[in-house]
Amino acid sequence: MKMSNLYLPTLKETPAEAEVPSHQLMLRAGMMRTLTAGIYTYLPLGWRVIRKVEDIVRQAMNESGAQELLMPIIHTAELWKESGRWEKFGPLMIKFQDRKGRDYCLGPTHEEVITALVRGEIRSYKDLPVNLYQIQTKVRDEIRPRFGVMRGREFIMKDAYSFDRDYEGLDRSYRAMYDAYMKAFTNCGLEVRAVEADTGAMGGSESHEFMVLAEVGEDRIAFCDSCSYAANVEKAVAGEREVSGSEEMKEMEEVHTPGQKTIEEVSEFLGVDPAKTIKSLALLADGEPVLVLVAGDDQLNEVKLANYLAANELTPVADEDFEKYFSSTPGFIGPVGLEGIRVLADLRVKDIVNGVAGANKTDYHLINVNPGRDFIVDEYLDLRIVKEGDPCPKCDGKLEIKSGIEVGHIFKLGTKYSESMEATYLDENGKEQFIVMGCYGIGISRLVAAAIEQNHDEKGIIWPKAIAPYQVIILALGDDEEVVKVTEELYQELTARGVETLLDDRKERPGVKFNDADLIGIPLRITVGARSLKNNTIEARVRRTGEEIQLELENTVDKIIEILDRIE
Repeated sequence: MKMSNLYLPTLKETPAEAEVPSHQLMLRAGMMRTLTAGIYTYLPLGWRVIRKVEDIVRQAMNESGAQELLMPIIHTAELWKESGRWEKFGPLMIKFQDRKGRDYCLGPTHEEVITALVRGEIRSYKDLPVNLYQIQTKVRDEIRPRFGVMRGREFIMKDAYSFDRDYEGLDRSYRAMYDAYMKAFTNCGLEVRAVEADTGAMGGSESHEFMVLAEVGEDRIAFCDSCSYAANVEKAVAGEREVSGSEEMKEMEEVHTPGQKTIEEVSEFLGVDPAKTIKSLALLADGEPVLVLVAGDDQLNEVKLANYLAANELTPVADEDFEKYFSSTPGFIGPVGLEGIRVLADLRVKDIVNGVAGANKTDYHLINVNPGRDFIVDEYLDLRIVKEGDPCPKCDGKLEIKSGIEVGHIFKLGTKYSESMEATYLDENGKEQFIVMGCYGIGISRLVAAAIEQNHDEKGIIWPKAIAPYQVIILALGDDEEVVKVTEELYQELTARGVETLLDDRKERPGVKFNDADLIGIPLRITVGARSLKNNTIEARVRRTGEEIQLELENTVDKIIEILDRIE
């Protein structure tokens, strides 16, 4: 492709709405343009990258035995009501009615549609296993679209669905998808870490997320510095901490703490370590009051709590409702003396001796509070967010915490959808059984953004060769007749040899061409100028490393291909 013919509107300045490098660079490099918040038009350069990612993912899926199809983006409400998710999926769904008043939605995911498809076709155990996938646009009404295509309202996704006769079959299908995902991400040139994850709205018994480590990642992942343990912090657990020595319990006392409400304020006022305080959180779980206790230096993991309570919604109790639900006062609530309230506590609370807790009385706290003696906990659970330096639950190592961008997620759904939607098969004995399912997603457009987050510098994008829109860019400096002749010959021969080549033949200043080449991130730049041609040479420069190589004109194309083969 010649740049004089390419629709490539690059930008010198960073658009004000772009917050993170991938969003900034996808706009500046002319890969996409904004239609409205979270919805984008992909321009030719961006679309080439997306198609390359799709092809790599498609190849990995096909090699795993999965079969491609295409499902509709418009879904009937009846299917989602069958699964019980019409209301549960909530405001993320864009719902509408047709001219006859029938309810529909734009597909945010396709478990309902695929289950409805196979339940009408799969009759016998002989029809199983099967894995079906598609690459298609999904639509979710994000409350706050941000970070470009990493949190958009419309995005491209590969979603696959496996169907097996039993859980052993599901284990095999799940492993095949896990391996296919790792292969696809590796072939895209990305460094990805697989982590244990919460199943969320998809449901099921087990899931893994695939994370690209990047500073701007919205997810936080915990991983061991010594073994393979890794999990999203929503799911991560820590090993047990050693409890040093034994401390004699003291008599509980009420102390005046005027205006001291937060853990930080109370700890400083009383001169105690925050770890010795008991943080009491007054919550409503689907409208039912519950008091949750964590150590003062910990944070509640609301995902773990919601999963344990099977709650769709967790909300803090409003200040004006404290008396109604807890007979207490905001800022000074505690577990001692509360009656008729369910109390849950993190495991670390059990080890607190002579702690500090709210006295359920304005401007007062209790000191020397001891669980078991002074208050009763209905159940101790793992309810905290793990922290840097926590012990690993699998070995003697320590946990590290880093940011990551989720680019893939796989789930063992089990019979969640087949039971609610009555998708069954007949076994060898003619007995009806529920189909066992798994689902597997890759965010195609998000993966492109993640690749940029992992591969860029102050000048622009540094594409991994496998997903670069072009492999080589030739810069023609000036309109000297010999320069034009050599660049055209190089362009034609490289293209004929199967090398995806971009020729910058624009009548622009050399500085503009160099800046644009760095901005769009083509792996190998070839520069042809009148001065170098007088020495019978041209210059090759590797975008990732900055390595510069002088090439003699003899057998130039072979030498370019040799350099290209060394680039990752």
